[in-house]
Amino acid sequence: MDEVFIPIAMFAMIAAIVIVPTWLKSKERREMQATLRASLDKGQPLPPEVIDALTRQTVKPPASAARDLRTGVILLALSLGIAATFSFIGFKFGETEAWGFGAFAAIPGAIGLAFILLSAFNKNKD
Repeated sequence: MDEVFIPIAMFAMIAAIVIVPTWLKSKERREMQATLRASLDKGQPLPPEVIDALTRQTVKPPASAARDLRTGVILLALSLGIAATFSFIGFKFGETEAWGFGAFAAIPGAIGLAFILLSAFNKNKD
Protein backbone atom coordinates (compact mmCIF):
# COMPACT_ATOMS: atom_id res chain seq x y z
CA MET A 1 0.00 0.00 0.00
CA ASP A 2 2.85 2.42 0.81
CA GLU A 3 4.39 1.85 -2.63
CA VAL A 4 1.26 3.29 -4.24
CA PHE A 5 0.48 5.96 -1.65
CA ILE A 6 3.83 7.76 -1.81
CA PRO A 7 3.73 8.67 -5.54
CA ILE A 8 0.05 9.60 -5.27
CA ALA A 9 0.82 11.85 -2.29
CA MET A 10 3.71 13.48 -4.17
CA PHE A 11 1.58 14.33 -7.22
CA ALA A 12 -1.32 15.46 -4.99
CA MET A 13 1.07 17.80 -3.17
CA ILE A 14 2.30 19.28 -6.45
CA ALA A 15 -1.29 19.73 -7.64
CA ALA A 16 -2.26 21.36 -4.32
CA ILE A 17 0.66 23.80 -4.56
CA VAL A 18 -0.62 24.94 -7.94
CA ILE A 19 -4.40 24.72 -7.42
CA VAL A 20 -4.90 26.11 -3.90
CA PRO A 21 -3.35 29.59 -4.47
CA THR A 22 -5.25 29.94 -7.76
CA TRP A 23 -8.51 28.98 -6.08
CA LEU A 24 -7.93 31.35 -3.16
CA LYS A 25 -7.16 34.25 -5.50
CA SER A 26 -10.30 33.64 -7.56
CA LYS A 27 -12.36 33.42 -4.36
CA GLU A 28 -10.93 36.76 -3.19
CA ARG A 29 -11.74 38.38 -6.54
CA ARG A 30 -15.32 37.03 -6.45
CA GLU A 31 -15.83 38.47 -2.98
CA MET A 32 -14.40 41.82 -4.08
CA GLN A 33 -16.71 41.90 -7.09
CA ALA A 34 -19.73 41.07 -4.92
CA THR A 35 -18.82 43.93 -2.56
CA LEU A 36 -18.40 46.35 -5.46
CA ARG A 37 -21.68 45.22 -7.00
CA ALA A 38 -23.51 45.77 -3.72
CA SER A 39 -22.06 49.27 -3.32
CA LEU A 40 -22.95 50.18 -6.90
CA ASP A 41 -26.50 48.87 -6.42
CA LYS A 42 -26.86 51.20 -3.43
CA GLY A 43 -25.72 54.13 -5.58
CA GLN A 44 -22.37 54.74 -3.90
CA PRO A 45 -19.57 55.97 -6.20
CA LEU A 46 -16.37 53.99 -6.56
CA PRO A 47 -13.28 55.71 -5.14
CA PRO A 48 -10.37 56.01 -7.60
CA GLU A 49 -8.16 54.02 -5.23
CA VAL A 50 -10.40 50.96 -5.62
CA ILE A 51 -10.28 51.19 -9.40
CA ASP A 52 -6.48 51.56 -9.30
CA ALA A 53 -6.17 48.55 -7.00
CA LEU A 54 -8.32 46.41 -9.29
CA THR A 55 -6.42 47.34 -12.44
CA ARG A 56 -3.02 47.03 -10.76
CA GLN A 57 -3.67 43.36 -9.99
CA THR A 58 -4.32 42.47 -13.63
CA VAL A 59 -1.51 44.47 -15.26
CA LYS A 60 1.73 42.52 -15.38
CA PRO A 61 4.91 44.58 -15.01
CA PRO A 62 7.32 44.41 -17.96
CA ALA A 63 10.13 41.92 -17.87
CA SER A 64 13.41 43.25 -16.54
CA ALA A 65 16.92 41.90 -16.27
CA ALA A 66 16.78 41.87 -12.46
CA ARG A 67 13.50 39.90 -12.40
CA ASP A 68 14.84 37.38 -14.94
CA LEU A 69 18.06 36.97 -12.96
CA ARG A 70 16.15 36.51 -9.70
CA THR A 71 13.86 33.90 -11.25
CA GLY A 72 16.81 32.09 -12.81
CA VAL A 73 18.76 31.95 -9.55
CA ILE A 74 15.70 30.66 -7.66
CA LEU A 75 15.08 27.91 -10.23
CA LEU A 76 18.75 26.97 -10.25
CA ALA A 77 18.75 26.72 -6.45
CA LEU A 78 15.58 24.60 -6.61
CA SER A 79 17.31 22.33 -9.11
CA LEU A 80 20.36 21.95 -6.90
CA GLY A 81 18.14 21.23 -3.90
CA ILE A 82 16.25 18.50 -5.75
CA ALA A 83 19.49 16.96 -7.01
CA ALA A 84 21.06 17.08 -3.53
CA THR A 85 18.00 15.54 -1.90
CA PHE A 86 17.79 12.59 -4.26
CA SER A 87 21.58 12.14 -4.20
CA PHE A 88 21.43 11.96 -0.41
CA ILE A 89 18.62 9.39 -0.59
CA GLY A 90 20.61 7.39 -3.15
CA PHE A 91 23.78 7.38 -1.04
CA LYS A 92 22.21 6.97 2.39
CA PHE A 93 19.58 4.33 1.68
CA GLY A 94 21.01 2.72 -1.44
CA GLU A 95 17.87 3.43 -3.42
CA THR A 96 18.70 3.18 -7.11
CA GLU A 97 15.36 4.75 -8.07
CA ALA A 98 16.43 7.97 -6.35
CA TRP A 99 18.96 8.61 -9.09
CA GLY A 100 16.19 8.52 -11.69
CA PHE A 101 14.06 10.96 -9.74
CA GLY A 102 17.11 13.18 -9.26
CA ALA A 103 17.28 13.57 -13.04
CA PHE A 104 14.10 15.67 -12.81
CA ALA A 105 16.30 18.38 -11.29
CA ALA A 106 17.51 19.10 -14.82
CA ILE A 107 14.12 20.61 -15.75
CA PRO A 108 14.08 23.59 -13.37
CA GLY A 109 17.84 23.85 -13.81
CA ALA A 110 17.57 24.28 -17.57
CA ILE A 111 14.74 26.80 -17.19
CA GLY A 112 16.80 28.69 -14.59
CA LEU A 113 19.78 28.84 -16.92
CA ALA A 114 17.50 30.16 -19.68
CA PHE A 115 16.29 32.93 -17.37
CA ILE A 116 19.87 33.83 -16.44
CA LEU A 117 20.75 34.06 -20.14
CA LEU A 118 17.66 36.20 -20.73
CA SER A 119 18.79 38.55 -17.99
CA ALA A 120 22.14 38.97 -19.73
CA PHE A 121 20.57 39.77 -23.09
CA ASN A 122 17.53 41.75 -21.87
CA LYS A 123 17.46 45.19 -23.45
CA ASN A 124 15.14 46.56 -20.74
CA LYS A 125 17.80 46.68 -18.05
CA ASP A 126 16.78 48.49 -14.90
